Amino acid sequence: MPADQPRVNPWVRRLSLLWLNLRKPFVEKRARRLVLESIDGIPFLVFPEVLNPVLFRGGSLLARTVAGNPFAEPPQGVENPLALDMGTGSGAAAVSAARRGFQVVAVDLNPHAVRCARVNALVNRLEDRIEVRHGDLFQPLQGERFDLVLFNPPFYRGAPRDQEFDLAWRGEDVLERFAKGLLKVLKPNGRALLLLSTEGDGHSLLRTLDDRKLAIQVLERRNFGNEIMTVYGVEKRL
Repeated sequence: MPADQPRVNPWVRRLSLLWLNLRKPFVEKRARRLVLESIDGIPFLVFPEVLNPVLFRGGSLLARTVAGNPFAEPPQGVENPLALDMGTGSGAAAVSAARRGFQVVAVDLNPHAVRCARVNALVNRLEDRIEVRHGDLFQPLQGERFDLVLFNPPFYRGAPRDQEFDLAWRGEDVLERFAKGLLKVLKPNGRALLLLSTEGDGHSLLRTLDDRKLAIQVLERRNFGNEIMTVYGVEKRL
């Protein structure tokens, strides 16, 4: 597991949280309404019941990493490389993977997210490269294996406070179930990208994956003051 565990400066965190609290009325209004967002010029329509990838930053960070990091490059010699976007939300990471050359299966438990991701595949004219399925983690898959797996998990422990929007924030055993199933859906040379934050318990996923003898490296990292988000690359150890 990466030796460097990011730590947030407590004073900077307090100032950042104060600023976020001042902006909370604006953020809540924007977060829970239909809005057109853009990530590096790529448009995304975000439904009120779906986590906004720009407003909450993690989705856009993962999408940009998929779009530009060499670790997420399609494998050479594979005619139709396959990607799985787990917990796709608005479909931002799925769109990035499809634009990079992957055939994408996107999965989400939130039915509004499923519809939202399908709309964004259409908006970006990628409906022939992105298939969106409704279901819980690996349940909608049919023995498929992938060259690339993407996951922006719920960071916080506990039951979701509602059955839709809060699924992106909270889960009781999502991290463990993902770690248990990851190897089964990766091709022999497959890779995974995981977006984690210093908020919540997301880094317990790294410890679980490390116990399964997977190599983990830092691909991208952003310090937002109140939290540090990191995109990790995961692959089987040689």
